[in-house]
Amino acid sequence: MNSLVETAAVLVAAGKGVLAADESVATMSARLEKAGVAPTEENRRDYRELLVSTPELAAGVSGVILCEETLRQRLADGRPFPAAVADFGMLTGIKVDTGAKPLPGNESETVTEGLDGLFPRLREYVALGARFAKWRGVYVIDDQCPSRAAVHANAHALARYASACQYAGLVPIVEPEVLMDGTHSLARCAEVTTRVLGAVAGELAAFGVDPAAMVLKPNMVVPGASCPEQAAPGEIAEATAAVLRQTMPDDLAGVAFLSGGQSPEQATANLAALQEIDAPWPLTFSFGRALVQPALAAWRGDPGRVHEGQRALSQRVRANSAVLGETAAVAP
Repeated sequence: MNSLVETAAVLVAAGKGVLAADESVATMSARLEKAGVAPTEENRRDYRELLVSTPELAAGVSGVILCEETLRQRLADGRPFPAAVADFGMLTGIKVDTGAKPLPGNESETVTEGLDGLFPRLREYVALGARFAKWRGVYVIDDQCPSRAAVHANAHALARYASACQYAGLVPIVEPEVLMDGTHSLARCAEVTTRVLGAVAGELAAFGVDPAAMVLKPNMVVPGASCPEQAAPGEIAEATAAVLRQTMPDDLAGVAFLSGGQSPEQATANLAALQEIDAPWPLTFSFGRALVQPALAAWRGDPGRVHEGQRALSQRVRANSAVLGETAAVAP
């Protein structure tokens, strides 16, 4: 799996992170509508083209995660998205799960589906130009959750997905997300995230997944969004690093944190604090909303405002790349 190890290393290269532009058709359409843009296939394509064609984006972004619709689309100049992303100097990724569905017997929790027929789909995505993939498991925190069943079911699915990816020739990004919704404390988030990541690590090992050929995409350990006692970036960084050290193998290719509903500024501040922590792996970002929402707000579906949308994306990428220790020259 040397080629996969090399690809994983590229994804977490110094000064770079991963752009998550992989919202499902339904989610992307809802966000377009909220921004006053008609939720059409053409507008979804135009928005993703705005993102990936941002000048010098590759200075701060190693790879772009797309949804299946976008993977099969073409830019206005006729190039398939994967070919264009490669031309722009980045790797193409693909979201391969089919979404979080109610967990049988406990509908307050979810299990992510999409394992049926996964391997043939992965081989097709490789043929279309994908180099890596992503699967997201979702965990809620309250007095009773996450249950043992939810932790186990999602960890098992993540490991089966990761194993299939490596056999198909794709680097898996493994995304176990403990949601920040709720009133829970920093300590409670740390407790749950430790349990979740420990289960994920155990299942990955059981399925023979090579840690050096995968990237972990976890939540940062943060208090619930409605918790009355919020934490400073230094506290978040220390708690997050402690959980990762306790659960992850030293030969993991890297950790690319999700933003998870944090504001763009909060996510960047916490990422900066994490760079002060001694860790055996690169600690970078794989942000979605924290990068792309400002671009959508600036663009608003107006062809005359593409530059404004790209400038908003550039500013957020540059801010995050800068805190990684090597400032990227993403064009303003």
